[in-house]
Amino acid sequence: MATRFVSIDRDTPLLLPPNLRDWVPADHLVHFIVDAVAALDLRQVKVNERGTGSEQYPPTMLLALLIYNYATGTFGSRRIEQNTYDSVPVRVLTADTHPDHDTICTFRRENKALLTESFVKVLQLAQRLKVLQFGQITVAVDGTKVLANASKHSATSYERAGQMIAQLELEVEQLVAKAEQADSAPLQDGLSIPQEITRRQERKAALEKARAEIEARAQARYAIELAEHEKKMAARAARKERGEKVGGKPPQAPTAEANSGDQYNFTDSESRIMKAGNGNHFEQSYNAQGAVAVESRLIVGERVSQSPNDKQELVADLQAIPAEAGGVEAVLIGSGFYSEKAVRAVEPTSAGQPSGTTVYAAMERKSHHRSVADLERKAEVNPPATGASVSEVMKHRLATAVGKQKYKLRQQTVEPVFGIIKSVLGFRRFLLRGLEKVKLEWALICVAYNLKRLHRLAGVKLAGAG
Repeated sequence: MATRFVSIDRDTPLLLPPNLRDWVPADHLVHFIVDAVAALDLRQVKVNERGTGSEQYPPTMLLALLIYNYATGTFGSRRIEQNTYDSVPVRVLTADTHPDHDTICTFRRENKALLTESFVKVLQLAQRLKVLQFGQITVAVDGTKVLANASKHSATSYERAGQMIAQLELEVEQLVAKAEQADSAPLQDGLSIPQEITRRQERKAALEKARAEIEARAQARYAIELAEHEKKMAARAARKERGEKVGGKPPQAPTAEANSGDQYNFTDSESRIMKAGNGNHFEQSYNAQGAVAVESRLIVGERVSQSPNDKQELVADLQAIPAEAGGVEAVLIGSGFYSEKAVRAVEPTSAGQPSGTTVYAAMERKSHHRSVADLERKAEVNPPATGASVSEVMKHRLATAVGKQKYKLRQQTVEPVFGIIKSVLGFRRFLLRGLEKVKLEWALICVAYNLKRLHRLAGVKLAGAG
Protein backbone atom coordinates (compact mmCIF):
# COMPACT_ATOMS: atom_id res chain seq x y z
CA MET A 1 0.00 0.00 0.00
CA ALA A 2 1.34 3.44 -0.91
CA THR A 3 2.19 5.91 1.86
CA ARG A 4 -0.58 8.46 2.43
CA PHE A 5 -0.20 12.03 3.66
CA VAL A 6 -2.65 14.70 4.74
CA SER A 7 -3.20 17.15 1.90
CA ILE A 8 -1.63 20.57 2.60
CA ASP A 9 -3.27 22.98 0.13
CA ARG A 10 -2.34 26.62 0.66
CA ASP A 11 -3.74 27.95 -2.59
CA THR A 12 -7.41 26.97 -2.72
CA PRO A 13 -9.62 29.73 -1.18
CA LEU A 14 -11.36 28.68 2.03
CA LEU A 15 -14.70 29.79 3.42
CA LEU A 16 -14.19 30.57 7.10
CA PRO A 17 -17.18 30.23 9.45
CA PRO A 18 -19.34 33.34 9.01
CA ASN A 19 -19.56 33.81 12.79
CA LEU A 20 -16.24 34.94 14.27
CA ARG A 21 -16.99 33.11 17.49
CA ASP A 22 -16.84 29.81 15.60
CA TRP A 23 -13.16 30.37 14.85
CA VAL A 24 -12.21 29.07 18.31
CA PRO A 25 -13.77 26.40 20.57
CA ALA A 26 -16.93 27.34 22.48
CA ASP A 27 -15.23 26.97 25.88
CA HIS A 28 -12.22 29.13 24.96
CA LEU A 29 -11.01 31.79 27.41
CA VAL A 30 -11.54 34.58 24.86
CA HIS A 31 -15.32 33.96 24.78
CA PHE A 32 -15.46 34.10 28.56
CA ILE A 33 -13.54 37.40 28.77
CA VAL A 34 -15.61 39.03 26.00
CA ASP A 35 -18.85 38.00 27.72
CA ALA A 36 -17.57 38.94 31.18
CA VAL A 37 -16.48 42.43 30.13
CA ALA A 38 -19.77 42.95 28.28
CA ALA A 39 -21.63 42.04 31.49
CA LEU A 40 -19.72 44.59 33.60
CA ASP A 41 -21.39 47.91 34.36
CA LEU A 42 -18.47 50.20 33.48
CA ARG A 43 -19.01 53.91 34.02
CA GLN A 44 -15.48 55.23 34.52
CA VAL A 45 -14.19 54.93 30.94
CA LYS A 46 -12.64 57.98 29.26
CA VAL A 47 -13.97 58.60 25.75
CA ASN A 48 -14.15 61.51 23.34
CA GLU A 49 -17.63 62.81 24.15
CA ARG A 50 -17.51 65.45 21.38
CA GLY A 51 -17.45 62.85 18.66
CA THR A 52 -14.76 64.73 16.70
CA GLY A 53 -11.87 63.09 14.88
CA SER A 54 -11.65 59.46 13.81
CA GLU A 55 -14.04 56.81 15.05
CA GLN A 56 -13.14 55.40 18.47
CA TYR A 57 -12.73 51.75 19.30
CA PRO A 58 -15.39 50.62 21.81
CA PRO A 59 -13.97 50.78 25.36
CA THR A 60 -15.33 47.32 26.20
CA MET A 61 -13.36 45.85 23.28
CA LEU A 62 -10.12 47.61 24.30
CA LEU A 63 -10.55 46.54 27.93
CA ALA A 64 -11.23 42.93 26.88
CA LEU A 65 -8.19 43.11 24.55
CA LEU A 66 -5.91 44.19 27.41
CA ILE A 67 -7.31 41.64 29.87
CA TYR A 68 -7.07 38.72 27.44
CA ASN A 69 -3.49 39.53 26.45
CA TYR A 70 -2.39 40.00 30.07
CA ALA A 71 -4.12 36.72 30.97
CA THR A 72 -2.17 34.93 28.23
CA GLY A 73 1.24 36.48 28.88
CA THR A 74 1.42 39.40 26.42
CA PHE A 75 1.98 42.78 28.09
CA GLY A 76 3.62 45.21 25.65
CA SER A 77 1.32 47.39 23.52
CA ARG A 78 3.29 46.66 20.32
CA ARG A 79 3.06 42.91 20.87
CA ILE A 80 -0.66 43.24 21.63
CA GLU A 81 -1.10 45.11 18.34
CA GLN A 82 0.76 42.33 16.54
CA ASN A 83 -1.52 39.76 18.18
CA THR A 84 -4.51 41.39 16.46
CA TYR A 85 -2.97 40.01 13.24
CA ASP A 86 -1.22 36.83 14.43
CA SER A 87 -3.58 35.38 17.07
CA VAL A 88 -6.89 33.85 16.03
CA PRO A 89 -8.52 34.34 19.49
CA VAL A 90 -7.46 38.02 19.48
CA ARG A 91 -8.89 38.48 15.98
CA VAL A 92 -12.15 37.04 17.31
CA LEU A 93 -12.04 39.47 20.25
CA THR A 94 -11.39 42.53 18.07
CA ALA A 95 -13.82 41.37 15.33
CA ASP A 96 -10.84 41.43 12.95
CA THR A 97 -10.06 45.10 13.62
CA HIS A 98 -6.55 46.24 14.48
CA PRO A 99 -6.08 49.07 17.03
CA ASP A 100 -2.51 50.36 16.92
CA HIS A 101 -0.10 50.21 19.84
CA ASP A 102 -0.49 53.92 20.61
CA THR A 103 -4.28 53.53 20.99
CA ILE A 104 -3.77 50.51 23.25
CA CYS A 105 -1.11 52.22 25.36
CA THR A 106 -3.12 55.43 25.73
CA PHE A 107 -6.26 53.53 26.76
CA ARG A 108 -4.30 51.61 29.41
CA ARG A 109 -2.57 54.73 30.72
CA GLU A 110 -5.67 56.95 30.94
CA ASN A 111 -8.18 54.55 32.47
CA LYS A 112 -7.00 53.85 35.99
CA ALA A 113 -10.52 54.47 37.37
CA LEU A 114 -11.93 51.99 34.84
CA LEU A 115 -9.49 49.27 35.93
CA THR A 116 -10.22 49.94 39.61
CA GLU A 117 -13.95 49.64 38.93
CA SER A 118 -13.40 46.54 36.80
CA PHE A 119 -11.57 44.83 39.68
CA VAL A 120 -14.61 45.30 41.94
CA LYS A 121 -17.08 44.33 39.21
CA VAL A 122 -15.22 41.08 38.52
CA LEU A 123 -15.47 40.19 42.22
CA GLN A 124 -19.21 40.88 42.08
CA LEU A 125 -19.42 38.66 39.00
CA ALA A 126 -17.66 35.91 40.97
CA GLN A 127 -20.28 36.28 43.69
CA ARG A 128 -23.11 35.92 41.16
CA LEU A 129 -21.41 32.81 39.84
CA LYS A 130 -21.33 31.52 43.45
CA VAL A 131 -17.55 31.18 43.31
CA LEU A 132 -16.82 33.89 45.88
CA GLN A 133 -18.83 34.33 49.07
CA PHE A 134 -19.02 37.95 50.26
CA GLY A 135 -18.88 38.71 53.97
CA GLN A 136 -16.77 37.18 56.73
CA ILE A 137 -14.17 35.85 54.31
CA THR A 138 -10.78 34.39 55.19
CA VAL A 139 -7.88 35.90 53.27
CA ALA A 140 -4.18 35.20 53.00
CA VAL A 141 -2.04 38.29 52.54
CA ASP A 142 1.45 38.43 51.07
CA GLY A 143 3.76 40.55 48.97
CA THR A 144 6.03 39.76 46.04
CA LYS A 145 8.84 41.78 44.49
CA VAL A 146 8.20 42.65 40.84
CA LEU A 147 11.06 44.16 38.86
CA ALA A 148 10.77 47.80 37.88
CA ASN A 149 11.35 48.92 34.30
CA ALA A 150 14.73 50.23 35.39
CA SER A 151 18.17 48.79 36.07
CA LYS A 152 19.72 48.92 39.51
CA HIS A 153 22.87 50.11 37.70
CA SER A 154 20.98 53.32 36.87
CA ALA A 155 20.80 54.14 40.58
CA THR A 156 23.12 56.15 42.79
CA SER A 157 23.46 56.38 46.55
CA TYR A 158 23.32 59.61 48.55
CA GLU A 159 27.00 59.35 49.41
CA ARG A 160 28.12 58.46 45.88
CA ALA A 161 26.06 61.33 44.40
CA GLY A 162 27.88 63.77 46.69
CA GLN A 163 31.25 62.39 45.64
CA MET A 164 30.33 62.66 41.94
CA ILE A 165 29.15 66.27 42.36
CA ALA A 166 32.51 67.21 43.88
CA GLN A 167 34.35 65.41 41.07
CA LEU A 168 32.27 67.11 38.35
CA GLU A 169 32.85 70.55 39.89
CA LEU A 170 36.59 69.88 39.82
CA GLU A 171 36.47 68.74 36.18
CA VAL A 172 34.49 71.84 35.15
CA GLU A 173 37.16 74.02 36.78
CA GLN A 174 39.86 72.09 34.89
CA LEU A 175 38.03 72.50 31.57
CA VAL A 176 37.52 76.24 32.12
CA ALA A 177 41.21 76.63 32.93
CA LYS A 178 42.09 74.62 29.83
CA ALA A 179 39.90 76.87 27.66
CA GLU A 180 41.76 79.94 28.93
CA GLN A 181 45.11 78.49 27.86
CA ALA A 182 45.67 79.26 24.18
CA ASP A 183 48.43 76.68 23.79
CA SER A 184 46.69 73.87 25.72
CA ALA A 185 46.60 70.37 24.26
CA PRO A 186 43.46 69.83 22.10
CA LEU A 187 40.74 67.32 23.03
CA GLN A 188 40.03 64.17 21.04
CA ASP A 189 38.32 64.53 17.65
CA GLY A 190 34.61 65.37 17.96
CA LEU A 191 34.94 66.76 21.49
CA SER A 192 34.79 70.42 22.45
CA ILE A 193 35.38 72.13 25.76
CA PRO A 194 31.99 73.98 25.85
CA GLN A 195 30.11 70.73 25.16
CA GLU A 196 32.08 68.86 27.83
CA ILE A 197 31.39 71.62 30.37
CA THR A 198 27.66 71.55 29.53
CA ARG A 199 27.54 67.77 29.82
CA ARG A 200 29.10 67.86 33.28
CA GLN A 201 26.84 70.67 34.43
CA GLU A 202 23.77 68.72 33.32
CA ARG A 203 25.05 65.62 35.10
CA LYS A 204 25.70 67.67 38.23
CA ALA A 205 22.13 69.05 38.14
CA ALA A 206 20.73 65.52 37.88
CA LEU A 207 22.81 64.37 40.85
CA GLU A 208 21.73 67.38 42.90
CA LYS A 209 18.12 66.52 42.11
CA ALA A 210 18.78 62.96 43.24
CA ARG A 211 20.25 64.12 46.55
CA ALA A 212 17.35 66.53 47.09
CA GLU A 213 14.86 63.69 46.53
CA ILE A 214 16.72 61.42 48.96
CA GLU A 215 16.76 64.21 51.55
CA ALA A 216 13.00 64.74 51.10
CA ARG A 217 12.42 61.02 51.66
CA ALA A 218 14.59 61.20 54.79
CA GLN A 219 12.47 64.08 56.14
CA ALA A 220 9.27 62.13 55.52
CA ARG A 221 10.75 59.07 57.22
CA TYR A 222 11.93 61.24 60.11
CA ALA A 223 8.42 62.64 60.70
CA ILE A 224 6.99 59.11 61.00
CA GLU A 225 9.83 57.83 63.18
CA LEU A 226 9.70 60.92 65.42
CA ALA A 227 5.97 60.43 66.08
CA GLU A 228 6.62 56.78 66.95
CA HIS A 229 9.57 57.74 69.19
CA GLU A 230 7.51 60.32 71.07
CA LYS A 231 4.75 57.75 71.57
CA LYS A 232 7.22 55.25 73.05
CA MET A 233 8.76 57.90 75.33
CA ALA A 234 5.29 58.95 76.54
CA ALA A 235 4.47 55.30 77.30
CA ARG A 236 7.69 54.93 79.31
CA ALA A 237 6.96 58.12 81.22
CA ALA A 238 3.42 56.92 82.01
CA ARG A 239 4.74 53.64 83.40
CA LYS A 240 7.21 55.52 85.59
CA GLU A 241 4.43 57.72 86.95
CA ARG A 242 2.43 54.62 87.88
CA GLY A 243 5.46 53.32 89.77
CA GLU A 244 6.12 50.49 87.34
CA LYS A 245 9.66 49.31 86.67
CA VAL A 246 10.92 50.42 83.24
CA GLY A 247 13.80 48.31 82.04
CA GLY A 248 16.19 48.72 79.14
CA LYS A 249 17.65 51.79 77.57
CA PRO A 250 15.36 54.53 76.29
CA PRO A 251 14.70 54.26 72.54
CA GLN A 252 17.17 56.24 70.45
CA ALA A 253 15.82 59.40 68.88
CA PRO A 254 15.59 59.31 65.06
CA THR A 255 17.67 61.54 62.83
CA ALA A 256 16.47 63.69 59.94
CA GLU A 257 19.66 63.15 57.95
CA ALA A 258 19.69 60.96 54.87
CA ASN A 259 21.55 57.66 55.12
CA SER A 260 24.66 57.36 52.98
CA GLY A 261 23.28 54.23 51.31
CA ASP A 262 19.84 55.65 50.41
CA GLN A 263 19.28 55.13 46.67
CA TYR A 264 17.81 57.13 43.78
CA ASN A 265 17.16 55.63 40.35
CA PHE A 266 17.44 57.94 37.32
CA THR A 267 15.24 55.76 35.09
CA ASP A 268 12.36 55.23 37.55
CA SER A 269 12.88 57.42 40.58
CA GLU A 270 9.89 55.94 42.42
CA SER A 271 11.17 52.36 42.35
CA ARG A 272 13.42 51.07 45.12
CA ILE A 273 16.36 48.72 45.61
CA MET A 274 14.91 45.62 47.32
CA LYS A 275 16.07 42.18 48.35
CA ALA A 276 15.02 39.64 45.73
CA GLY A 277 14.79 35.88 45.48
CA ASN A 278 15.83 34.34 48.79
CA GLY A 279 17.34 37.63 49.92
CA ASN A 280 20.75 36.85 48.44
CA HIS A 281 20.74 39.71 45.93
CA PHE A 282 19.11 43.09 45.30
CA GLU A 283 17.02 44.33 42.38
CA GLN A 284 15.27 47.55 41.37
CA SER A 285 11.69 46.66 42.20
CA TYR A 286 8.26 47.45 43.54
CA ASN A 287 6.53 45.48 46.31
CA ALA A 288 3.27 44.13 44.84
CA GLN A 289 0.71 43.14 47.47
CA GLY A 290 -2.24 40.78 47.25
CA ALA A 291 -5.02 39.57 49.53
CA VAL A 292 -6.38 36.21 48.30
CA ALA A 293 -9.61 34.51 49.39
CA VAL A 294 -8.65 31.03 50.62
CA GLU A 295 -11.69 29.19 49.23
CA SER A 296 -11.70 30.54 45.67
CA ARG A 297 -8.06 31.72 45.33
CA LEU A 298 -9.34 34.93 43.81
CA ILE A 299 -7.47 38.15 44.53
CA VAL A 300 -9.83 40.31 46.60
CA GLY A 301 -7.38 43.11 47.42
CA GLU A 302 -4.42 44.52 45.50
CA ARG A 303 -2.00 47.42 45.86
CA VAL A 304 1.64 48.34 45.25
CA SER A 305 4.11 49.52 47.87
CA GLN A 306 7.55 51.12 47.70
CA SER A 307 8.56 49.56 51.01
CA PRO A 308 11.31 46.92 50.71
CA ASN A 309 9.70 44.78 53.43
CA ASP A 310 6.15 43.93 54.53
CA LYS A 311 6.31 44.98 58.18
CA GLN A 312 4.11 48.07 57.64
CA GLU A 313 1.81 46.69 54.94
CA LEU A 314 -0.93 44.70 56.71
CA VAL A 315 -3.32 47.53 57.57
CA ALA A 316 -3.12 49.09 54.09
CA ASP A 317 -3.55 45.67 52.45
CA LEU A 318 -6.78 45.00 54.33
CA GLN A 319 -8.02 48.51 53.56
CA ALA A 320 -7.46 47.74 49.85
CA ILE A 321 -10.15 45.04 49.97
CA PRO A 322 -13.30 46.65 48.49
CA ALA A 323 -16.16 47.29 50.88
CA GLU A 324 -18.39 45.28 48.52
CA ALA A 325 -16.54 42.11 49.59
CA GLY A 326 -17.88 42.45 53.13
CA GLY A 327 -15.95 41.97 56.35
CA VAL A 328 -12.81 39.88 56.77
CA GLU A 329 -13.20 37.19 59.42
CA ALA A 330 -9.61 35.92 59.45
CA VAL A 331 -6.36 37.08 57.87
CA LEU A 332 -3.36 34.78 57.48
CA ILE A 333 0.09 36.40 57.31
CA GLY A 334 3.72 35.33 57.41
CA SER A 335 6.32 36.43 59.93
CA GLY A 336 7.42 39.27 57.66
CA PHE A 337 4.04 40.99 58.14
CA TYR A 338 3.77 40.57 61.89
CA SER A 339 4.11 43.46 64.29
CA GLU A 340 2.27 44.17 67.51
CA LYS A 341 1.28 47.57 66.14
CA ALA A 342 -0.31 46.03 63.02
CA VAL A 343 -2.29 43.44 64.98
CA ARG A 344 -3.55 46.09 67.41
CA ALA A 345 -4.63 48.22 64.43
CA VAL A 346 -6.55 45.37 62.77
CA GLU A 347 -8.30 43.46 65.56
CA PRO A 348 -9.87 46.24 67.69
CA THR A 349 -11.83 49.13 66.21
CA SER A 350 -10.91 52.77 66.87
CA ALA A 351 -13.37 52.65 69.79
CA GLY A 352 -11.57 49.66 71.29
CA GLN A 353 -14.29 47.15 70.36
CA PRO A 354 -13.51 43.88 68.50
CA SER A 355 -13.50 44.49 64.74
CA GLY A 356 -14.52 40.92 63.90
CA THR A 357 -11.18 40.23 62.20
CA THR A 358 -8.73 37.74 63.71
CA VAL A 359 -5.09 37.72 62.66
CA TYR A 360 -3.18 34.44 62.38
CA ALA A 361 0.49 35.35 62.07
CA ALA A 362 3.62 33.23 62.14
CA MET A 363 5.99 34.58 64.77
CA GLU A 364 9.09 33.17 63.10
CA ARG A 365 10.12 31.44 59.92
CA LYS A 366 9.64 27.68 59.96
CA SER A 367 10.69 24.93 57.60
CA HIS A 368 7.93 23.34 55.50
CA HIS A 369 9.36 19.94 56.51
CA ARG A 370 7.52 18.30 59.40
CA SER A 371 9.60 16.29 61.86
CA VAL A 372 8.40 13.14 63.63
CA ALA A 373 7.67 15.26 66.72
CA ASP A 374 5.42 17.50 64.61
CA LEU A 375 3.38 14.44 63.59
CA GLU A 376 2.67 13.38 67.16
CA ARG A 377 -0.70 14.31 68.66
CA LYS A 378 -0.34 16.93 71.36
CA ALA A 379 -2.68 18.20 74.02
CA GLU A 380 -4.15 21.67 73.57
CA VAL A 381 -1.91 24.31 75.11
CA ASN A 382 -3.21 26.41 77.95
CA PRO A 383 -4.40 29.90 76.99
CA PRO A 384 -2.20 32.83 78.02
CA ALA A 385 -2.97 34.71 81.21
CA THR A 386 -5.13 37.82 81.21
CA GLY A 387 -3.11 40.83 80.11
CA ALA A 388 -0.65 38.75 78.09
CA SER A 389 1.23 40.47 75.30
CA VAL A 390 0.10 40.33 71.68
CA SER A 391 3.00 38.03 70.80
CA GLU A 392 2.04 35.56 73.57
CA VAL A 393 -1.59 35.56 72.40
CA MET A 394 -0.45 35.00 68.79
CA LYS A 395 1.84 32.10 69.71
CA HIS A 396 -1.01 30.41 71.56
CA ARG A 397 -3.44 31.08 68.70
CA LEU A 398 -1.20 29.30 66.19
CA ALA A 399 -0.48 26.46 68.60
CA THR A 400 -4.17 25.48 68.81
CA ALA A 401 -5.66 22.89 66.46
CA VAL A 402 -7.91 25.52 64.87
CA GLY A 403 -5.03 27.94 64.43
CA LYS A 404 -2.79 25.32 62.84
CA GLN A 405 -5.54 24.25 60.46
CA LYS A 406 -6.27 27.82 59.39
CA TYR A 407 -2.65 28.80 58.94
CA LYS A 408 -1.99 25.79 56.69
CA LEU A 409 -4.31 27.43 54.18
CA ARG A 410 -1.90 30.35 53.69
CA GLN A 411 0.88 28.54 51.85
CA GLN A 412 -1.60 26.83 49.51
CA THR A 413 -3.47 30.07 48.79
CA VAL A 414 -1.47 33.23 48.17
CA GLU A 415 1.91 31.75 47.25
CA PRO A 416 0.51 29.68 44.33
CA VAL A 417 -1.32 32.78 43.05
CA PHE A 418 1.93 34.76 42.84
CA GLY A 419 3.59 31.71 41.30
CA ILE A 420 0.94 31.58 38.55
CA ILE A 421 1.25 35.30 37.84
CA LYS A 422 5.04 35.11 37.55
CA SER A 423 5.63 31.67 36.04
CA VAL A 424 2.47 30.89 34.05
CA LEU A 425 1.48 34.37 32.91
CA GLY A 426 5.15 35.42 32.83
CA PHE A 427 4.61 38.76 34.58
CA ARG A 428 7.95 39.41 36.27
CA ARG A 429 8.63 43.04 35.33
CA PHE A 430 6.48 46.15 35.10
CA LEU A 431 6.51 47.81 31.69
CA LEU A 432 5.30 51.19 32.95
CA ARG A 433 7.31 53.57 35.12
CA GLY A 434 6.31 55.58 38.17
CA LEU A 435 4.26 54.41 41.14
CA GLU A 436 0.85 55.51 39.80
CA LYS A 437 1.33 53.77 36.45
CA VAL A 438 2.73 50.67 38.16
CA LYS A 439 -0.39 50.53 40.37
CA LEU A 440 -2.49 50.62 37.20
CA GLU A 441 -0.56 47.73 35.65
CA TRP A 442 -0.77 45.59 38.80
CA ALA A 443 -4.54 46.16 38.94
CA LEU A 444 -4.76 45.01 35.31
CA ILE A 445 -2.78 41.81 35.96
CA CYS A 446 -4.98 41.07 39.00
CA VAL A 447 -8.17 41.51 36.95
CA ALA A 448 -6.71 39.27 34.23
CA TYR A 449 -5.74 36.59 36.77
CA ASN A 450 -9.20 36.69 38.40
CA LEU A 451 -11.03 36.30 35.09
CA LYS A 452 -8.76 33.45 34.05
CA ARG A 453 -9.42 31.79 37.41
CA LEU A 454 -13.16 32.36 37.03
CA HIS A 455 -13.08 30.79 33.58
CA ARG A 456 -11.55 27.68 35.06
CA LEU A 457 -14.01 27.54 37.97
CA ALA A 458 -17.29 28.56 36.36
CA GLY A 459 -16.89 29.41 32.68
CA VAL A 460 -19.97 27.55 31.52
CA LYS A 461 -22.17 29.38 34.03
CA LEU A 462 -21.51 32.88 32.74
CA ALA A 463 -24.50 33.05 30.41
CA GLY A 464 -26.91 32.97 33.36
CA ALA A 465 -24.97 35.27 35.65
CA GLY A 466 -26.36 38.60 34.47
